[in-house]
Amino acid sequence: MARVSDSEDPGREIVQRGLYFDEFEVGDRYVHRPGRTVTEADNMLFSALTMNTQALHLDAAYSATQPFGQRLMNSMWTLATMVGASVTQLTQGTLVAQLGLSDIAFPHPMFAGDTLYTETTIESKRLSSSRPGQGLVTMRHTGRNQDGVVVATATRVALMWCADAHADGPVPAADGPGAPADGPVPEPVEGSS
Repeated sequence: MARVSDSEDPGREIVQRGLYFDEFEVGDRYVHRPGRTVTEADNMLFSALTMNTQALHLDAAYSATQPFGQRLMNSMWTLATMVGASVTQLTQGTLVAQLGLSDIAFPHPMFAGDTLYTETTIESKRLSSSRPGQGLVTMRHTGRNQDGVVVATATRVALMWCADAHADGPVPAADGPGAPADGPVPEPVEGSS
């Protein structure tokens, strides 16, 4: 085995991160991989952890008598996993705060054994008017199963660091610490519908 001396260049250090506000472009679509195959254990554990005792998630005998004929995956698991799938590529280490979720829909059920594939489209972005060095990005998440059928959609507004401001360390809000002054659901901006 070759020994690297102290004088040799050890190579670059590359830190995995999401995107800064400056790197988002309206209209870009990010395809997040790998997908995530749902298990019965996911459904049971998530439902129990969130105190959701809905029989459609927990009771196989009861669910067999209902319109879908089997247990449905907890839709909050689907939402959380859809957003989570985007973190590494979009917001890891560059997010200040998630400000809100809206327009959430579950047009088709998921079942144990299905695989969730997620993509995110950037709908709008604007610099924060009250938090220097930060900007708001509106993202549209879409989840599809292994057959390409849309199983979930959600719009997410995230407060993101600008690259220069984050390099200098956290920038305090113009009006002091606390929740972002921009509010949980910002007004529509250029490029949003």
